[in-house]
Amino acid sequence: MSIHSTASVDSAAELGADVEIGPFAVVAAGARIGDGCRIGPHAVIFGGVRLGARCRVHAGAVLGDLPQDLSFRGAESFVEIAEECAIREGVTIHRGTKEGTVTRVGPRCFLMANSHLAHNVQLGERVILANGALLAGYVTVGDYAFISGNAAVHQFCRIGRLAMLGGGSCITKDCPPFCTVRTNSLNRVAGLNVIGLRRAGLDAATRLQIKQAYKLIYRSGLNVTQGLEAIRREFTSGPALEFANFIEGAARGICGVLRLEEGEENGEDEV
Repeated sequence: MSIHSTASVDSAAELGADVEIGPFAVVAAGARIGDGCRIGPHAVIFGGVRLGARCRVHAGAVLGDLPQDLSFRGAESFVEIAEECAIREGVTIHRGTKEGTVTRVGPRCFLMANSHLAHNVQLGERVILANGALLAGYVTVGDYAFISGNAAVHQFCRIGRLAMLGGGSCITKDCPPFCTVRTNSLNRVAGLNVIGLRRAGLDAATRLQIKQAYKLIYRSGLNVTQGLEAIRREFTSGPALEFANFIEGAARGICGVLRLEEGEENGEDEV
């Protein structure tokens, strides 16, 4: 264990084996730091934070501060960060609002500089937030999703597995799994996350099923209810049903489709 002489580590904090804490970092009473974690200079980790093994917290990150929620009344709540996450400079993650609730980051997530997770956000596995991405309270993000720089997500929205939000985009509705939201747009799906699907190892048959389900919802001329019925008639298993189930659970509605100008390409025919 290595703790810099200028760091402030409360005696009631719990530190695992082989932890490093850099200059002027603060670790408050009640924080739990997993084995092999590296805490950078000027990082602040409040009580109620549970940091999994082998995480790296870079300079100036603040984990577990009070939620920015006017309904907050001082309840005991938490931040839980799973193993092997990278939390870069200036990232802020706030704890839950209500008693016993948790803001949760799944394993092997990568949160780039100055990104923000508000109270009660839930991230799946290997989610990436690029610089300046902002997630409001109660946002849920599926595994392997990618949220580009300066994208903003309204409270209570859901982002599906392997979805991608373009830089500067904003959503106030749910983004279905496997889809992309166009750069600098509002609530506009622009096609499938083709590169992400391939990198995730989805084979051609699986990608084709996703494409077919996508087209039934967004390019068939059917309304959403009719599109969901068509998906369930055509598919009995696989990612098409994941796509349909996500949409059926969308209390806020789903992002609409981008209407292309003549001759404009969006990659929907590439799987």
